[in-house]
Amino acid sequence: MPGLPFRGRRARRADVPDEETRAHVAGVASAAAAEVEPAPAAVPDLTAAAFFDVDNTMMVGASIFWFARGLAARKYLTTRDMSRFVWQQAKFRIAGNESADDMHTIRESALAFVAGRPVAEIVQAGEEIYDELMADRIWAGTRVLAQQHLDAGQRVWLVTATPVELASIIAHRLGLTGALGTVSEVVDGHYTGRLVGELMHGEAKAEAVRALAQREGLDLSRCTAYSDSSNDLPMLTLAGRAIAVNPDTELRAVAHSRGWEVRDFRTGRKAAKTVVPTVAAAALSGGLIGGALALRRRKLS
Repeated sequence: MPGLPFRGRRARRADVPDEETRAHVAGVASAAAAEVEPAPAAVPDLTAAAFFDVDNTMMVGASIFWFARGLAARKYLTTRDMSRFVWQQAKFRIAGNESADDMHTIRESALAFVAGRPVAEIVQAGEEIYDELMADRIWAGTRVLAQQHLDAGQRVWLVTATPVELASIIAHRLGLTGALGTVSEVVDGHYTGRLVGELMHGEAKAEAVRALAQREGLDLSRCTAYSDSSNDLPMLTLAGRAIAVNPDTELRAVAHSRGWEVRDFRTGRKAAKTVVPTVAAAALSGGLIGGALALRRRKLS
């Protein structure tokens, strides 16, 4: 569970940490929250590992979208909540890096829809939602790549902006080592609706990988990173080997210029539709919500 220049400078709020600090806090928190499974059955290669992005790298589309859709079906979200959430996600994904004020707003509201809910309750819902909406959307080709690392005795982590609880469910179901994801603040077993540090995006992913490598004794020059997005260049360039999977236009160009391997499991129309997967997912959900609202207005008129 990843820019554009600022459109004019704004004074940063005194109580809002700078982006580099938030990324570091998020990375350290995510690494600390990562669960580690026992070493694979193969002869362990404990200094090498693989790191996989999730959205459109391991899974078709945006994992957080499917999660939110599953929560909406369970009445955790109203139509208005879902619409606002989709807009925030679309804005963040399209723009990449926004102003400090915009990022502060997105950061503080990203998980507001589970504020006050018990962690155990949301984790249980996540297990069900994975079975219902995500299991059939795993890219078979990427799953094979991950298995190759496991067969070589290497550990495999997901690294994603999706909530760490959901990321851990996905990793567990795929038989991977663990996951680095966005960490939510929890008090007395309940979500506060606030994040610890930053969204697990861009530089925060690199910080999380660095922190995990230090904790686990990994040699990053022997590690491999996989992603579809140029937003993940900090993580990709951190690893000794980078592989672009279902890459967006910018990442494909970077991969070609640097001689990185490119693996594209999309075909025909599917490839065209998933070039910017999370934006497409957001647009789809926005269309569904818009249609539902229009139908409701017609019924009320």
